[in-house]
Amino acid sequence: MRRSLKLAAVVLSGSLGIASLAACGAKSTDNNSTSAGAGSSSFKVGMAYDIGGRGDQSFNDSAARGLDRAKTELGATINEAEAKSGESEGDKEQRLKSLVTSGFNPVIAVGFVYQDAVNKVAKENPNVKFAIIDSSSADQPENVTSLTFSEEQGSYLAGVAAANKSKTKHVGFIGGVQSELIKKFEAGYTAGAKSVDPNVQVEVTYLTTPPDFTGFADPGKGKQAAQGQLDKGADVIYSAAGSSGSGAIEAVAGAGKWAIGVDSDQAKQPALDKYKDHILTSMVKNVDTAVFTYIKSVKDGSALTGVKNFDLKEGGVSLATTGGYIDDIKAKIDAATQQITSGATKVPTAP
Repeated sequence: MRRSLKLAAVVLSGSLGIASLAACGAKSTDNNSTSAGAGSSSFKVGMAYDIGGRGDQSFNDSAARGLDRAKTELGATINEAEAKSGESEGDKEQRLKSLVTSGFNPVIAVGFVYQDAVNKVAKENPNVKFAIIDSSSADQPENVTSLTFSEEQGSYLAGVAAANKSKTKHVGFIGGVQSELIKKFEAGYTAGAKSVDPNVQVEVTYLTTPPDFTGFADPGKGKQAAQGQLDKGADVIYSAAGSSGSGAIEAVAGAGKWAIGVDSDQAKQPALDKYKDHILTSMVKNVDTAVFTYIKSVKDGSALTGVKNFDLKEGGVSLATTGGYIDDIKAKIDAATQQITSGATKVPTAP
């Protein structure tokens, strides 16, 4: 059950301790930080990434854009900590603790895999504010804010686009890890595609299942999965798989078919530039907006708490129009959007 949003005072504290962060894969990207004196910032924001980290061309990069904006517009001193494939809960906890002991407040955890670690470390540090992206739990402490999204709504629109553009009436979905979160993407996409044509075939492939989360950071697996779906006749493939999605996009582009990106507008990502002519659209999840909104609320002394959900109506999710490849079906996308935002269409959150 979601807790209501409320205002809370922010407690700012700490000093920078790069050495302790290094052991946890942290890296400083702070150009504001100097030794005590002019130009230094007392507002310090820490971010712990999911696997793939900054540079994944997707989910983590969207979070990073929000952090960068806070640095530029709010004068925040920032520090980032990278995750490792196959790491333990203890590794996650230590990463968060290192940010706290180095004086970062708030601390933002990117991804649902941090829920248990955030709960534990937040309870031990009640005067530090934490945010977690894509997760919430009934027993999380009052100093934890959940930043969630209506991924199923944006994915529904992606399904509408896919079914309208498919020549074979056979589309695909690739999920990075078979989890409740990624099932929301699958459910929305399938519902959207079938709203256009109930007989459209939807291939579904998950790269890994928990506790194996490498499906979010293995482009090779993404490419292999996409090739398998292409071989079965799918001609539009949507990937919700972090950096693994870049492999899927590569395979789809190589076959001359349509890929649908996720989280960021992937047609604008430099590392994917060579494939942009085959990226139909992307289901953009505005993690950057959520991150910046949260950080600003902390700095303003009125930190958001509880669960803050970003849905289609308030721009939390959307479809990218880069390349103009869905311009011809704009009226259909707009109609589906209106049906969702008005409440006439209830998008499922589970397959």
